Amino acid sequence: MTNRRQLLTGTAGLAAAAMLGARSAQAQTDLTTAGPLGDVWLGSADAKVTVIEYASLTCSHCAAFHQDTWPALKAKYIDTGKIRFTLREFPLDPLATAGFMLARCNGNDKYYPMTDMLFSQQKAWAFTDKPVDALSSMVKQAGFTQESFEACLKRQDIYDAVTQVKDRGAKAGVDATPTFFINGQKRSGALSIAEFDKIIEPLLAG
Repeated sequence: MTNRRQLLTGTAGLAAAAMLGARSAQAQTDLTTAGPLGDVWLGSADAKVTVIEYASLTCSHCAAFHQDTWPALKAKYIDTGKIRFTLREFPLDPLATAGFMLARCNGNDKYYPMTDMLFSQQKAWAFTDKPVDALSSMVKQAGFTQESFEACLKRQDIYDAVTQVKDRGAKAGVDATPTFFINGQKRSGALSIAEFDKIIEPLLAG
């Protein structure tokens, strides 16, 4: 009886370990798979460190990161070829989804100029009485007309692509914004440049 119980317990443990391994492998696949519109990478393709950020355009912590940390991170690590970076869509509400759709509608070369603008001026459109009207006015600075604004937000393919990126991110373990994966290591919250230094420098030295 004891041997049988030990055998069953051991078999159950192996099955659980295999299941965890499968989940881990699937999470890694979800993390490394780009969405239908592709990732928009910044930095050298040969960089030793890869940073994937999941963010929502209506997340105040995300806006704080892009205001306080992003310029230093870009200058110190991305522009110097030390890290490769991409921002992925993880909208927390329909308004953030709309913002990401607008950032994608005119091609990937417009992605960062648009997301940078929406983060930097977040309070002027995301937290107003009429946010859609405010968003419309905001993106007209980037060349949208009212007609192209409305047409973009009706594009099911863009909506589906943004949603798919979010769904894959959730499967990879994203449950808050911003969340960063630094060479696969998950870090949540609006990290400071000092916190990035502590994580990135050992990876560069390794």
